[in-house]
Amino acid sequence: MNPNAQFPRFLADEEATLAFGGSLAAVLDAPLVIYLQGDLGAGKTTFTRGLLRGLGHAGSVKSPTYAIVESYPLSGKTVHHFDLYRFTAPQEWEDAGLDDLLTEDSVCLIEWPQQGEGFAPAADLSVRLENVENGRSCSVEACTERGREILEAWLS
Repeated sequence: MNPNAQFPRFLADEEATLAFGGSLAAVLDAPLVIYLQGDLGAGKTTFTRGLLRGLGHAGSVKSPTYAIVESYPLSGKTVHHFDLYRFTAPQEWEDAGLDDLLTEDSVCLIEWPQQGEGFAPAADLSVRLENVENGRSCSVEACTERGREILEAWLS
């Protein structure tokens, strides 16, 4: 498999987006960085909610737009959900001390990663969500060898 191969999916509704996020939980392993890309309302936080539910998180999952990061300690790993939408300069990643959250047991989901370009960690996987007339279009891309391994396991 080409490490930059893209795999498109159609997600008919919110439940399908939750289920798709949850399906990743079965093969997820730390450390891992996943970029979540798409316009406002495209389903990035819904995807994250599904992934967290798949990992056993039963509490609420909110968008970290104002907090910048929401962290979820789970068995054997911590999932950090970042939202860089409000960054006005990429170095705000460093100024906020977000590198301190990048550990061997962390899974980082980063919305609006381009806002932290050059400072935020590079992606292993990139998930792009787009609203389409009758649902959502989703594509997943492996960006590293590690991402390719996770993607292969996820698709099999």
